[in-house]
Formats: sequence, structure tokens, C-alpha cells
Amino acid sequence: MNRPKLILIDLDGTLVDSVPDLAFCVDRMMERLGRPAHGEARVRDWVGNGVERLTRRALIGQLDGEPPDQEFAQAYPIFLELYDRHNGENSRLYPGVREGLDYLKGTGIHLGCVTNKAAQFTIPLLKALGIHDEFELIISGDTLPKKKPDPLPLLHAARHFDIAPAEALMLGDSVSDTKAARAAGFGIFCVSYGYNHGRDIREANPDHVIDSFVELRGLLEGGD
Repeated sequence: MNRPKLILIDLDGTLVDSVPDLAFCVDRMMERLGRPAHGEARVRDWVGNGVERLTRRALIGQLDGEPPDQEFAQAYPIFLELYDRHNGENSRLYPGVREGLDYLKGTGIHLGCVTNKAAQFTIPLLKALGIHDEFELIISGDTLPKKKPDPLPLLHAARHFDIAPAEALMLGDSVSDTKAARAAGFGIFCVSYGYNHGRDIREANPDHVIDSFVELRGLLEGGD
């Protein structure tokens, strides 16, 4: 694609490794419920579709399926309370993100953050990591009636900036990001290191896969 006029960037798994905080909260939740903790490695494969989905996966100990409604109703408020207190404590920007954002800010390309994380957790996390003000628009999972993989958040952002979808790019880490971008008519770049439930993101056929945000300069300026 030609150099985009708008780049929308996913949060968890793309900008930020938030698993340390999420896993801590999952395990403390499980302990309060009198059940065994899962550990960070298992939780890492469950992250990527919002904290409600994460809670459900933790209760059943697997990616797909549903816990009993009563179990979820008991567990979810516990998780929300824990995450509200511990969000951002041990989350970190991925290597290269700071440099990549600094580069993008100098290009004149509009930047937005589009995440499925609820606003009550999105804004504090962005602020804790010092990147909140890098974005002209922040769309959280509860900003609009639908979230990724639905294209609505991406199309909303394009309309906000009065930019055609064909002139916009989504930068994410998951099948959800890829599906949303394709449905919206955006280009799609994915990072190789994110949260895609243990599957290689290349299977989703994004336009490019990058190992670090520092590679954006070369791609956007016509390099390799």
C-alpha cells in the first residue's frame, strides 16, 4: 500500500505486554475462589479478547467453552476489582515500541489506539506507560456497540479523521485485528510476538509481519 494517512494500533500484545498483570489477577481470583492458580504461561494463551472472555477461559481452564453462569457471576467482579488495582504494575512496552511511536509522530500520519480492553483499564494503562498522549483517538472495547473483529471501530476512526479506509492501516497482533482490518478495507500489519492464542499470525495472511516497531520506517518509506 501507499503510505497511509491513518494508523490504528492495538494495545495488548502489540504495544504492551500486559500478561504479567493479567496473570497475577487471574491467579489471585482463582485462589479467592478456592481453586488452583494457572500461572502466567497458560494465561498468555488466553489473552486477547477482553477481560470478560479471559475470566471465562480461566474458569474452565481452556480457550473455548463457557463456565456456568453462576461461576462467572461470582468470579468476574473479583477479577475486575483486582485488575483495577494492579493494572499497569508490571506491564511493559515491547522493545522497539517507543522508538516506533517516536518515528510515527514525526511523519504526520494520524495515530489512534483501538483495543477491545474496556476504557476503565485502557486509559490508566496507556497513562502508566507514558503513551496516552501519542494518540489522537482512543477507541476502547466499550466505546462503541461493537468491537473487533467487527469493523465498526476501524470505520468509526476513519470517519473521525475523514480518511478513506483504503488510506488507513491497522497494526495489531491477532486474527481479530486481521479480520477487522479486512472487513473495514484497511491494510493490516501484524507483530510476530503478540497474543494470538499460540498460533503463528502469518496463518492469517496480514500484509506484513514485523518483529519490532522499528521496522515500520523501512516499510512506510519504501524499504524492505
